[in-house]
Amino acid sequence: MTLTLNTLLNQTPSEHPRALVLGNGINRYRAKDESPRQAQGINAWDEMLVSLWRAHRGDEVASVPAGIALTEFYDALDLISERPNKQLQKEFCELMSSWQPRRQHQDLVAWAAANQTPILTTNFEQTLAASQSLKLHHLQAKHFTDFYPWSSYFAKSPIDSPTQAFAIWHINGMQRYARSVRLGLSHYMGAVDRAREILHQGHLGGGFKQALKENWRGNATWLNILLHNELVFIGLGLESNEIFLRWLLIERAKLYKAFPERRRKAYYVYAGEPISQGQTLFLEAVGVTVLQQADYEALYQTPWRHR
Repeated sequence: MTLTLNTLLNQTPSEHPRALVLGNGINRYRAKDESPRQAQGINAWDEMLVSLWRAHRGDEVASVPAGIALTEFYDALDLISERPNKQLQKEFCELMSSWQPRRQHQDLVAWAAANQTPILTTNFEQTLAASQSLKLHHLQAKHFTDFYPWSSYFAKSPIDSPTQAFAIWHINGMQRYARSVRLGLSHYMGAVDRAREILHQGHLGGGFKQALKENWRGNATWLNILLHNELVFIGLGLESNEIFLRWLLIERAKLYKAFPERRRKAYYVYAGEPISQGQTLFLEAVGVTVLQQADYEALYQTPWRHR
């Protein structure tokens, strides 16, 4: 019998603190009892980038063409756009300005807050935080940068530990800081360089120090959650074009191989068509258990509304 997300979260005790890792699926989901008007704002990143392409190039492109990754499509637009003083990241963020939280945002965030479960999200917009009127805080205000706000989080009040307390962390940047939004391949490679420097603390040859958890540069960032919490991925493709997060999962697996006592479980929970053989192989290699659910209600309704 397949383990359900509801059982995993509400009935199965976890040896280590959990964290939810949310993708854009939560924004695209529409409940059966929800009207089209209530569901306004459902969008996909590829559709948004195509709309930017049309605005800058005037081409009637219907979709991202085959043979080019979404990240490369953004970089291509950045290179060939002839508009003066273009600010593609800012324009992309403006496309999300009307997005509003819906029932699934409210229920999921309320559950996470009640269970002191951190949320990592690859989404840029702030519908999750807005659903519970959360405020922005900075764990390392002295070292804050709007380019990499990795120590910034949304919560009711300031927290002491990323791994132990509820807060919402944006992995790929956040809408309010347009420069932080990771859209192109160049952006993601920059994020990899920054994360590598933090993870390996300047050791160019790689390798993790024994004291990584207790005393390291990523202690006050979402990287601490990714390495030291049990992870549950929901509404996230985790496909081959998601370079940054997949690389981080490889580094996570390397840490556990070097220090088995640090190992934490991870689950990739999805509904719909079965994932590809290659994706299954990758997830298994980095220690992620795949759980297919019967329907999308099992992802965005049942676990959070059940008390």
